This record gives sequence, structure tokens and C-alpha cells, in this order.
Amino acid sequence: MASLDSRIIESPSPAIDVPATTLPRYIRALASERGHQLAIIEGHTGRRLSYAELDLQIGRVAAGLKALGFEPGDTLLMVAPNLPEWPVMALGVLAAGGVMSAANPASSTEELARQMRDVGARFVFTTGNLRQSVRAVAQAAGGATLIVVGSPDGNDVSYDALLACNGPEPQLPEAPDALAALPYSSGTTGMPKGVRLTHRTILANLLQHIAQWTEPEGTRGRCVLGCLPMYHVYGFSVLTLTTLVEGRALVTLPRFEPEMFLKAIQDFRITHLWVVPPLLRFLLQHPLVADYDLSSIKRIGCGAAPLDRDLEKRVADRMGCVVVQGFGMTESSGVITSTRPGHERAGSSGQLLPGTQARVVDPATLSDVPRGSAGEIWFRGPQAFLGYHNAPEATATTLTSDGWVRTGDIGYFDDAGYLYVTDRLKELIKVKGFQVAPSELEALLYTHPDVADAAVIGRADERCGEAPVAYIVPRRALDPDGLKEWVAQRVSAYKHLADVVVCPAIPKTASGKILRRDLRSMDAQRKEKA
Repeated sequence: MASLDSRIIESPSPAIDVPATTLPRYIRALASERGHQLAIIEGHTGRRLSYAELDLQIGRVAAGLKALGFEPGDTLLMVAPNLPEWPVMALGVLAAGGVMSAANPASSTEELARQMRDVGARFVFTTGNLRQSVRAVAQAAGGATLIVVGSPDGNDVSYDALLACNGPEPQLPEAPDALAALPYSSGTTGMPKGVRLTHRTILANLLQHIAQWTEPEGTRGRCVLGCLPMYHVYGFSVLTLTTLVEGRALVTLPRFEPEMFLKAIQDFRITHLWVVPPLLRFLLQHPLVADYDLSSIKRIGCGAAPLDRDLEKRVADRMGCVVVQGFGMTESSGVITSTRPGHERAGSSGQLLPGTQARVVDPATLSDVPRGSAGEIWFRGPQAFLGYHNAPEATATTLTSDGWVRTGDIGYFDDAGYLYVTDRLKELIKVKGFQVAPSELEALLYTHPDVADAAVIGRADERCGEAPVAYIVPRRALDPDGLKEWVAQRVSAYKHLADVVVCPAIPKTASGKILRRDLRSMDAQRKEKA
């Protein structure tokens, strides 16, 4: 489809109609038609939930929240690993007119408290083994009601009590443009920020992606493994919600463990996997893989971080299935490009979703570059976020006045509209698909009494994709291992420093901006000499 504006790259597929409804109403209407068809299986226990039960439980959670005093516009924070209750609770919050935000259950106390305060969470959903730490954070952040999977303790509310509520469901008007979710992302730079997504933006992206991704033979009999964390937009929207809208069966795993992961694929005859590059490398290299029957896998989709073309092909050859890439960001409600069945191109992240437009822009001049030349990828479409929560300056930096979202990723489109992502303009470090903002770790390092100056970069790592490395100018004698441990006590595991390098000065511009490209070059030379 040619554009009247030669700068703009169009999707090869026409835009789709997005119903003017809310996400839970759309999903529940589909679920009610599917009856006893299997919706969710807890992978490590075999516990099962049908689509009829999914519909019923979403309604009961909404009613139970209403009885607790939850009001439209209230925010509930999810702090839990993947389990069948996770999507039920999240959709129940939305059915009650609320907003769902989610945090990594391995977040540090400071990280969790910061997010809890920022979203103004009055309620928190968690599990029994996390209850004590989450309760302490909730009290420090101003207080919130805990809803716990498992036996209640003190003033906590049992999740089962919500399901047992016999009160009426909230009767709310259709509000497709109401705020639905506040997932946290570092955006193109800086500290994590709440990304404002509405029912319409999420539902639009689900339907766009399904229109592009689904095989011609349909979805019945398909079984999807839910190993990617649901607190991340990739795990929640792209994997979980897409699976439920399509009517497939979702097998949840609370975490990645090699044997549990492989056994679930074998025992439940998983047909579709959503992964990040380190999981592909695991499938290619780990000796345990040969001990399991993984022949049921038909298609693997990979995203969240750049994927080497050779790795993509080698995994496809070993697994005997199709391996494809997609490209997206939290600010796109999940997906911008994906690969249509039968239109695979090795190394490509696929083509623009229906109704999505893109530009490729020179980051320095903001002028569009010729087709086939690399530049910063910008996109525009119905899945675009509304802006960042409580961060107008960051919103203005990322979202243009005419609706273009600056992704911070460098790449190019070929003549057929296939995207190839080649680099990142933004400074984020991608660790196993998770975003680590250098500025966040640097701000923490500056508080250490022995640190005079600091800069954090990503170092290529075969297992993690990238690993955070700190270059430190010390005030006095400094123990690198001790500093690594000090940081580890204050941040999530994926933000742990892989290395601390003591140096006499950090390379910077005259205005004081860290020259990360120079630092990365120095780091590469240092590794070569080691």
C-alpha cells in the first residue's frame, strides 16, 4: 500500500476495525462462547481452568473488589509470579473499572516502593511467600490492602474470598479510552516510568497481532507455554492475552527452570513458544534438551532483544520448526512488527502490523533517510501509548505532536517492508530481554561513599545478551567485589553488575555527558587484552 507521503512506510495489510469496548468485556464474551474448552493450565501442578470458569472468575473478582471498596479509577499493583490467578486478577481489576500495574516480584524494596507510590496503589495482589516483604513495602509507601493467593494473614484478604463473593458485578458504561494498564518501562532512557495504555490501545494491538500472526488453519488444538513473566508487556499482552483471545490453551510456569520448562513442553505438547534470545540459545546448546520430546513445537516467536540471524536459523534446524522475530516496545502496547506465516525472512523482525506506519529518521537531523538506510525507527498506530505517567518531559521526548513514537532503536526497512533492527540509539541495557537503565544504576552508585564518578554500560554476554558493567572513579581504595555485592543488595537480580572496573576518569563531552560509545570501545579492547 503506497503512502501519499514518501517518508512513511505502510503496513502491507489494511487497518482493522477495533470494537469500541473494554478489554475484559471483549475477552469474556469470547470465553463465554467457548464453555468447557481449556483456557489455562498450571504447568507444574496440572491445575486447569476452562474458558467458562475464566469468565465466571473474572466477574467474581470484579464483584469482590467492589465489595472491598475498590472504585473505578483505582490502581491495583500485581506483585506475583506467573500463575493462573494472574490474568484472572488483572482482568477482574479492569472489569471493576480499575487500572492494573505490575512489578517484578524480585524487585528490591526501593524499586517496589517507588512504583507503588508512583501509581498510588490502594490494593496489591501477591502470593503467600511474598506477603511479608510486600506488606512491609506497602506500609512504608502509605498503606495498601493486600490480596493474597493462599491463606489470609492478619488484615490481608484471601484471593479465594474474592471468588466467593456473591455480590453484584460493577455495572459500568463502555469506556474503551479509559486507562487500563500502567506497565513500567525505562522508555528510550532514564528511570522506569509508567506507560499509559488504554483498553483501546491494548485491544487494537491484540487484534492487529492476531491478524498478522495466526496460521491459516486456525488455532484449535494449539497450546502455548507461558514462561515469559506476566508483569512484562511481552508476557502479559503479547503472550497471555493473545492466547486467550485466540482461544488457545495457556500453560503457565512461575519461573524458568530448565527441567520444568522442557518437561512442560513435552507433557502438554506445546505447539507455540514465545521466547527471548537467551531461551533460544538454551534450546540450541543445553544438553538437557536432547532428553525431552519437543517435536510438538510448530512455531517459536522471539522478541524483547536483538536476535542473531545465525542463532535463529540454527535453532530452527535443531527444533524442526519455524523461528521468527517480532519487534515492539511497552509503548506500543506490545508489538509493532511481526512475521506472517509463510512470509519468513531470516534476520528480519517481520512487517508492520495492520494499520501501523513507520518512519526511519536520522537521529541527528530528524530527517527521513532513504529506504534501506539505517536510522531511528519511529512508529504510529492505534496501539501507541498515551504518554508516561507523571513524566511530561519524558513524554514530550518520546511522543511527537503528530503521534509518532520514537523507539530509540536503529534499523532499516527493505523494499518489501521487512524490518531489520541493527542497533540501539537508546542507552538501555537488555539483560535476558529485561531493560536496565544505566542512569538508575549510576544514581545508586553515586550514593556509595567510595565512588567519586560512575558510568554503566552493557557488555555483550552469550548467556544474558548483555550484562551491566560499571566503570568507577574511586574516592579512595575500593573493593570491586564488595561494590558489586552492595549493588546486588539494592536492585533486582537482572540489574546486578557483572563487573566493576576501576578507572582514572570517565570519558565525557565538554557538557559532561558520558561518552558511552567510547566507553564500550574501551571495554571491548580491555576484554581482548584480558
